[in-house]
Amino acid sequence: MSNLSHIIEERPHEVGNFWVGRLLPFRTKRMVGPFTFIDHMGPTQLQDYENFDVGPHPHIGLSTLTYLFEGSIMHRDSLGTQMEIQPGAVNWMTAGNGIVHSERTPDYLRNSPKFLHGLQIWVALPKHLEQMEPSFFHAEADTLPAWEEDGVQYKLIAGEALGHQSPVPVYSPLFLLEIKSTAKKTVKIGSSLFGEAAMYILEGSVESEGNVYEPKRILVAKDASLCEFTIGENTTIYIFGGEPFPEERFMFWNFVASDKEMLEEAKQRWQDQLFPKIEGETGFVPLPVIGKVS
Repeated sequence: MSNLSHIIEERPHEVGNFWVGRLLPFRTKRMVGPFTFIDHMGPTQLQDYENFDVGPHPHIGLSTLTYLFEGSIMHRDSLGTQMEIQPGAVNWMTAGNGIVHSERTPDYLRNSPKFLHGLQIWVALPKHLEQMEPSFFHAEADTLPAWEEDGVQYKLIAGEALGHQSPVPVYSPLFLLEIKSTAKKTVKIGSSLFGEAAMYILEGSVESEGNVYEPKRILVAKDASLCEFTIGENTTIYIFGGEPFPEERFMFWNFVASDKEMLEEAKQRWQDQLFPKIEGETGFVPLPVIGKVS
């Protein structure tokens, strides 16, 4: 990891009634490959009177990836999907030209103490697919490629890497790889990756060339050659990235697009309540008053 270009630490951010650690976008590094947004949720203990509730809100121009370490979230969307996600599984929702979804504590847990911990990730769509029809895909934990090398555990959550392919239907060349170890080990990635690459340290530590890197930060490489590094005891990291797009991406609230006019049109559609509805949901998250296209 001698070729670091950025070290990005989590910043606290409120989402609905829940605090998260915001990792991407960052002011000097908006994207890594097609990855445009990463929130670290928790770890949080919710009491019997507290629940995770993100009401109906829209997206365009991206796919969302939800991956939990602990807890459970009920996903509902305007396609009619109702899917509970549990640890190790993947919810992959592609917004395309517009989708609305909500994320809540499942009904059977709402009056009980519960724990929540995971990642919320956005992946921008390539320009020619920004207006595609929305879709939803769920991958159970046991369908994701998982293997072990020299006592280090690997799991490919999305994309292609190290000779494996995830069943999650991505729309551009990318990778999201989980690496875990209970003992101190040397990990050799070498030149196996492509495009841009970054490492998120969830827990434990990573050492490279005499430098020790602690959790809750992203290490962004200057290129995809991560070479080799030492992973500490009881450490979990995520390596992600892929081919960057030739065009810039702009973001406003939950919208991502290659053209600012698409963002303006989406904002007006949401204000006029012209996005599709979620069956059984009556809430409406208003468009933010403060904010700008970035």
